[in-house]
Amino acid sequence: MIRVAYLGPKGTFSEEAAHQYFANNTTWVMYESILDVLEAVHNGEVDKCIVPIENSIAGNIHMTVDGLLMYDLRIEADLIFKVSLHLIGNQDSSINTINTVYSISPAINQCREFIKKHQYKCDYTDSTAKAAQFVKESNLNHIAAIASRSVADEHGLQILESEIQDNSMNHTRFIIVGKDIKKPAEQKKTMILINPNNEYPGVLSSILNVFSALGINLTWIESRPTGKKLGTYRFLIESEAAQNDLRMIKAVKILETFEHEVQIVGSYSTTVL
Repeated sequence: MIRVAYLGPKGTFSEEAAHQYFANNTTWVMYESILDVLEAVHNGEVDKCIVPIENSIAGNIHMTVDGLLMYDLRIEADLIFKVSLHLIGNQDSSINTINTVYSISPAINQCREFIKKHQYKCDYTDSTAKAAQFVKESNLNHIAAIASRSVADEHGLQILESEIQDNSMNHTRFIIVGKDIKKPAEQKKTMILINPNNEYPGVLSSILNVFSALGINLTWIESRPTGKKLGTYRFLIESEAAQNDLRMIKAVKILETFEHEVQIVGSYSTTVL
């Protein structure tokens, strides 16, 4: 049995993705925020966790990226999960009675056009499921949650409007996170963290040129503050090359020759659910 953490309460997209990805011999542990989920892995309360890192509409989920770096964790796998968002409310609500919507920030960002069209106010919660729970407990007809169909069923709420995301091809990428580097049988991508040796004009360009020169395609780039001084950044870079790919080995050596600090965050393949 392995212990796996995910963002609760019951009914989140994280829960759906977790139950589809992991086998039955799993002990599930829910936490109230993404940072709590990642901290649980760091503290050894669970063996691994699943957290969202990117959405096709809203972009990167910075709280996941920051937690990954804060707790010095490793990515074991990533998976693509189709997301359908709905406006859900109490039984005496209608789309015309609603004036405020509740949800987690990425979900609200995925429905900006719908929210703007209806001139709804927005309030933020730690998860889509918690938003639905709040709406149910309030028993008010002027507030609604943005969440999944399963959450509506779980809390006895009605769907006021279906598929309200800005793009019908809405996908969220989740990552499986642990404390150590795992080496699966198949590796197709590698995530590395680069701390530049110094801040100078063109430092990011010089780093990216290394991958370009070696013919390594990059699939994801994220810059985050170092926390040491304003204007100083570190870079998470994902590429379509395994950790043991000779090109990746050479890229790391070249970057280290330039005295950049390089750390492998994970080497893995993608699962589409």
